[in-house]
Amino acid sequence: MKLFRHVAVGFTLAAMTVSAGAEGVDDVIGSLPSGLQAEYENSATPVGLPKVPKVKNDGAVLWCHSESYQGNPWRVALTNELKRLVQGLIDEGKVSAFQMTDSNGDVGLEISNIRSLIDAECDIITSVPGSPTGLNAAVEAAAEAGIPFVTAASTVSSPNAVNVDSNYYKWGYDMARSLAEAIGGKGNVVMVEGIAGVSIVDQQRQGAQAAFAEYPDVKVVRMVNGDWTPSVTKSVILQTLATNPAPIDGVWTTGSETRVIAEAFAQAGRPVPVITGSVTGDALGYWKANPDAFKFTGHAVLPQWMGQNLFRVSSRILSGQEPKLSTLMIPIPEVPMSSFDAWYGDCMKPDSAEIFPVNPEDPVPSEVMNAYFNSSELAPGWNYADVPGACD
Repeated sequence: MKLFRHVAVGFTLAAMTVSAGAEGVDDVIGSLPSGLQAEYENSATPVGLPKVPKVKNDGAVLWCHSESYQGNPWRVALTNELKRLVQGLIDEGKVSAFQMTDSNGDVGLEISNIRSLIDAECDIITSVPGSPTGLNAAVEAAAEAGIPFVTAASTVSSPNAVNVDSNYYKWGYDMARSLAEAIGGKGNVVMVEGIAGVSIVDQQRQGAQAAFAEYPDVKVVRMVNGDWTPSVTKSVILQTLATNPAPIDGVWTTGSETRVIAEAFAQAGRPVPVITGSVTGDALGYWKANPDAFKFTGHAVLPQWMGQNLFRVSSRILSGQEPKLSTLMIPIPEVPMSSFDAWYGDCMKPDSAEIFPVNPEDPVPSEVMNAYFNSSELAPGWNYADVPGACD
């Protein structure tokens, strides 16, 4: 296997094996800063000690990416950000090429694609996997070939992978608590979930229900599934309003459809409540056009952020840095409505559903990423100042 090196600019990648050491998982988590320890509480994602394979240092790196789906703008934006960052390493001579496959939701094809990347002698395989368990044999084959396998935005249960993930129970809890506080600790709430049966959806709901239980005067009057799809979300909100004449004070959702929820209330002639979710370009555009008709409290689960996390962890691994755990929980950035001016860009309009805002500050400061590694060196090729703005 090959490993990239570029001694001329002081960037050398050495052979590396991560050993479990004497510490157990609980010991490692307990050694993290308290804020990161909290990211592991009530999480359903398996966490172990890392088993990053040994990598040989005998040439330039081939960076490979196994995609499971490119059928929506969010996933395309994640891929484009990863490509942009790897291209920087290509331009500096640190990576020979970026090779990508897309299985379009077909797990069998995804397995075949991963095995083809192994045969191509990739030095690392990054992935947004389509199955938590179906890829395990392929991931283990990559490990046997000495190829690290790093995931983001979804996980695999194989102990041979490094997962870059977030605590979705905690996210659901935090948004529910923030919503409850925003409506004064009392009122009627509608919960709009994603796709029924998806593990992340279950985790988010459980977190939200735990938070709402702390506010006895907050009543969840309806739970519906919006499937993380604007048309479906708007339809179920309109149906809910048509059959529920009582005031609605808040809408809890974890999706990116906050703008269509506000539009549905306006269309029904109902006061727009406080809405949670992930900030988006169209929501910011709607807020700018309707500053008194949009109330938000939420976070930023953005594709660029996911791509950046995937890149930073993978680049560190290739440079010989050792992750302390097999699953690295990254805190989801909070976005208070008071910061909207800093997030907004002139290109953002109410119909800008394919524009994703960019955090004005690095959402994962170096000290957070450093806590997960045995080194405080920055990821090669990483500089948040170089991240293009949403309207660039």
